[in-house]
Amino acid sequence: VVACFEGSMFAFVFNWTPALEDKETPPPLGLIFSAFMMACMCGSCISTIAGKHWDAHFKLTMVCLAGVASFFVIVFATAQHQIRTCFLGFLFFEGLVGAYFPSVGVLKSEVVPENVRSTVYNIYRVPLNAVVVCLLLTNLSLLRCYGLCASLLMLAFIASSVLSQQRSAEGGTKTL
Repeated sequence: VVACFEGSMFAFVFNWTPALEDKETPPPLGLIFSAFMMACMCGSCISTIAGKHWDAHFKLTMVCLAGVASFFVIVFATAQHQIRTCFLGFLFFEGLVGAYFPSVGVLKSEVVPENVRSTVYNIYRVPLNAVVVCLLLTNLSLLRCYGLCASLLMLAFIASSVLSQQRSAEGGTKTL
């Protein structure tokens, strides 16, 4: 789940500027980046509020599913050269990034024992780095890159759903 979601996030980080380029006027990159950071903070706040009603497993699963939807919108907007729609898809995904980190942080703290936490977290980085290096070295088009992001998020959604079902079957906290 970590490698798929964060791999998609890094692919987005490397490719958002080319997707928002316009031949007539250059995009205001500073304002766009500021809007992304604001969306990320809003997602984090919404995740905190939602934490009172839903557990972290459910939130993570929904974040992954919504991420798939956001990248489908981004793919179609990029194909049609609809820069505003693409930007709105990016904003929505950044909000999901903000909601992802609190949820995955709670889940990793529940799953990984304290005495081996740093080692295991570093091991989590190996597949993530492999995804990022492959994306950067293959020189994919924007459409294929964003399509791959949607696929990675679908895989994260499936993995998160399976983990939630296993947790429920083992008598863990009830998920919605």
